[in-house]
Amino acid sequence: MSPIKDFNLEYTAPNRENIFSEGDTIDGIVTFTLTKDTKIKSMIVKAKGDADVRWTEGSGDDEKTYSDHRRYFKLKEFLVEKNPKGTVLPRGIHRFKFRFQIPKEDMPPSFKGTHGNIVYVLEAKISRSWRLPTVVQTEFKFFSKSFSHSGPVYSVPQSGSVGKKMGAFSKGEVQMTATVNTKVCSPGDTLSVVATICNSSSKKMRPKFSLLQRTVCRASRSTDTSDKCLCKMVGESIAQNSEETVSCQMKIPVDDIFTLHNCEIISVDYYLKVYLDVSFAFDPEVLFLLTIVPSGFAALQPDETLGPYPAGAFGAPSSSDFPPPAFPSGAFGAPSSSDFPPPAFPAGAYPASSNQWPQQTPPYGFSTAASSSVQNQNPTPPLFQQGEAPPSYISLFSPPQETLGWTGSGPKS
Repeated sequence: MSPIKDFNLEYTAPNRENIFSEGDTIDGIVTFTLTKDTKIKSMIVKAKGDADVRWTEGSGDDEKTYSDHRRYFKLKEFLVEKNPKGTVLPRGIHRFKFRFQIPKEDMPPSFKGTHGNIVYVLEAKISRSWRLPTVVQTEFKFFSKSFSHSGPVYSVPQSGSVGKKMGAFSKGEVQMTATVNTKVCSPGDTLSVVATICNSSSKKMRPKFSLLQRTVCRASRSTDTSDKCLCKMVGESIAQNSEETVSCQMKIPVDDIFTLHNCEIISVDYYLKVYLDVSFAFDPEVLFLLTIVPSGFAALQPDETLGPYPAGAFGAPSSSDFPPPAFPSGAFGAPSSSDFPPPAFPAGAYPASSNQWPQQTPPYGFSTAASSSVQNQNPTPPLFQQGEAPPSYISLFSPPQETLGWTGSGPKS
């Protein structure tokens, strides 16, 4: 029976989000109890960050497994120096403090998926002669302050529209415009979505709202794409030949889900899909790309084209122990004034437009404005201007390949 009992590893949280970034210091303590005087060869503590992907395609003789690995850093400190003859520790409670500084390099955020993981861990190990090592591990969350591969973090409304003529099984057409209150959000935030639907067809339809996660894993010049619906909400049916405005309050899951672009073998994107469920027809849809970051990183920044952001505007930053990050330009550059109207309105007010937000929106779920019947009338002209056609769901979300699941173990030592 091992004389080592209650082997624990703890560290001090850097902020209320409990998220570390590059250059941060990890202070911790290793504790254990010895039931008798014990000779050990060494005791070390490590900090490391690893990314792994693994998936399988095919079956039988055609089965093939793809895998890859990236190590971002590994730090090691001896708490008891290595001694081939052994160092005797007395019976009783032992406490060893340690400190690491995370390298000042751009590294991907923590992530756990079906076929890929990015894990940052602390590990303590006691080695003894002729015995298996005694090991304890604990994970810590990481997110880069630079977020350099996603560009400036602006929190501005997004709008999109789509129109569709019905097929052979129905007559007329349907048009929809949708608006979401932000481009940047954090776990636990609430998305405010408004959709105006003009149903000039002979079919009923339901508005639906889905938050989608798309993960792409890469290995050996092959890719594995998996799509996952994180949450979904369904509105009431919209009658034939009617027009309605529907609003939805969707809360982002509080899990640690972040946009991930700065890893060679894993990338993660998030989309809000607003669509109409039409039976026996392709569903009209609008897709909004969302950037999800920790709450301390979703800070508003002034921009010359957008003008200053007033207090209380969309996506105001929450208090955090993180200093305001300086974000270089990148893939998600600042939107131009032609994309969205500048949010130069006082706190609590909404811009005056055909897509203005309802003044009394329930905290969660849907609210529907009064509908106006257009039966026995000529087809109604569009109530909103058609913009550039949004990307189709199929073009962005290809069907996932058949896989056998994640079979890899934890991070490599």
